[in-house]
Amino acid sequence: MAAEGDAFLRARGRTLTAFRQDDESQWKGPFYFIQGADPQFGLMKAWAVGDTNNGDDEWGEEIKLAEQAVQAINKLNPKPKFFVLCGDLIHGMPGTQWRKDQEQDLKKVLKNTDQDIPLVFVSGNHDIGNTPTRETIDTYCKNWGDDYFSFWVGGVFFLVLNSQLYFDSSKCPELKQAQDVWLNEQLAVAEKHKCKHIIVFQHIPLFLRKPDEDHDYFNLEKSVRQEIMEKFHKAGIKAVFSGHYHRNAGGSYRGLEMVVSSAIGCQLGEDTHGLRVVVVTDEKIVHRYYSLDELSSQGIEKELLDMLAKQN
Repeated sequence: MAAEGDAFLRARGRTLTAFRQDDESQWKGPFYFIQGADPQFGLMKAWAVGDTNNGDDEWGEEIKLAEQAVQAINKLNPKPKFFVLCGDLIHGMPGTQWRKDQEQDLKKVLKNTDQDIPLVFVSGNHDIGNTPTRETIDTYCKNWGDDYFSFWVGGVFFLVLNSQLYFDSSKCPELKQAQDVWLNEQLAVAEKHKCKHIIVFQHIPLFLRKPDEDHDYFNLEKSVRQEIMEKFHKAGIKAVFSGHYHRNAGGSYRGLEMVVSSAIGCQLGEDTHGLRVVVVTDEKIVHRYYSLDELSSQGIEKELLDMLAKQN
């Protein structure tokens, strides 16, 4: 049981214990990882019955989709470096009736992920609440590891952020301030180490299509967004990967790519349940969204595999 628990608690002390900086701070050639978002156990039923607050008492469909995602990832050859889930792991908000059961069932599925493929968790609004508190964040951290942290893989620096602190930190302003201070320190580290790329994971997109679009539920408020975009641009961050929208979207801001991936679980648009394959090469970050059926039956396309085969 100890080992099973460890798989969900690798983000500790603001880093990811699966990767050691000493081993991973140098570029070793192209690699890839898998990004998923919003398995959100319970939303499909809640959406179907039109009660997103209390209608999440069944999640059998989401269990099957998450199992399909894990099976598809386990079959991939070569193996991805890690599998990151960009938030809304379950639908039940903090303190709601079905939350514990949803978390338990998700962990049952995820523990079947190949042990050589570390799991990376990002907190979403359903994981810590639309207006998080110290208590809701602490509870999340006990279940899934730190809410923000950094790690190195093959000379690339990854940052996992708690985007809810940017959305509404009114009940825990000191925690937002702590993340801001930490982030500035991390960007200074990245600059000093001259890493190959910097990549960010967060649940809520900075924007969905255009950097100056109006603020709504699915993006960050404009002044907050502008400040973060400028900070990221100055730091040389190449890409931000997020979920939350339950549709594929994205755009760019001064060389910073915003990638919004649709859900493993409930779809709110025309996309299919899926995962994103992200290939990191010496020069660029290339990604493609695959439906679960496509990834299960065909795996990764030759064009991306060829990129991985090229040693720098």
